[in-house]
Amino acid sequence: MLRRTVSALAVVFALAATTGTAAATTGKAPAADGRGARVLDVMTFNIHHAQGTDDVLDVPRIADVVRRSGADVVGLQEVDNHYSARSDWADQAADLAKLLGYHVVFGANIDNAPPAGSDHRIQYGTAILSRYPITASDNTWLYKSPGQEQRGLLHATLNVRGKAVQFYCTHLAASSQTDRLQQTPQIVDLIGDKEPAVLVGDFNALPTAPESQPLQSRYTDAWARSLHGRGDGATYPAEAPTERIDAIYTTGDIKPLVTRVVQADPTASDHLPLVSKVLVTP
Repeated sequence: MLRRTVSALAVVFALAATTGTAAATTGKAPAADGRGARVLDVMTFNIHHAQGTDDVLDVPRIADVVRRSGADVVGLQEVDNHYSARSDWADQAADLAKLLGYHVVFGANIDNAPPAGSDHRIQYGTAILSRYPITASDNTWLYKSPGQEQRGLLHATLNVRGKAVQFYCTHLAASSQTDRLQQTPQIVDLIGDKEPAVLVGDFNALPTAPESQPLQSRYTDAWARSLHGRGDGATYPAEAPTERIDAIYTTGDIKPLVTRVVQADPTASDHLPLVSKVLVTP
């Protein structure tokens, strides 16, 4: 109860400072013409193609974790799209969007020709789910050295009650620091000066790692700069997390208020999701 009270107060105080006490206390929604601040719950979640630590493939379980978190926008990593029998050849991004009633875009970083007898390409990558309309999207492949898996930066422009918010999702190289050292400055260049923006992902590196420094120096690390619950922000491995490799970054126009590791169902994936309540200023 105490943690919930602190979180609620943080939101009220931030709203009061930004939009005025009346708006904070009445709870009225900002005008639809783009004026006023907005509070947005953003999530990053590596879903391990919906195969949990119990070895059960369960897309509805992933949807339930998202639903119970209250997240408005979700960046997903390790998403299968007609990839193989391991995920029943499903379009997981579309299935999750249908279960949640969200808009969706998918970024294919592995993209192979359909198998014999099928019209569906074999794809694997990232996805963005949003309760707000997605007005534009693109996926850019990141640097890849020989023998490494292709990774990308998926971008969606969201219409959040009349205000355009740029949302980015990525999954950096798992086994090559050399690649990650190239990928993070590439991401900074791709985002450029687009604001307001949120970047989420599985970065496969601690915040103190050399490859994380282009992000740490350019953006706000939501876990480090907001109120948060118990623990150190570690999200991996899910059942006994020790590594803070999943992160949420924001640009100057977005202030993280409260950030938490979601532990509703630690068997759903090999990563725990991270959620941050952020304030999008006018």
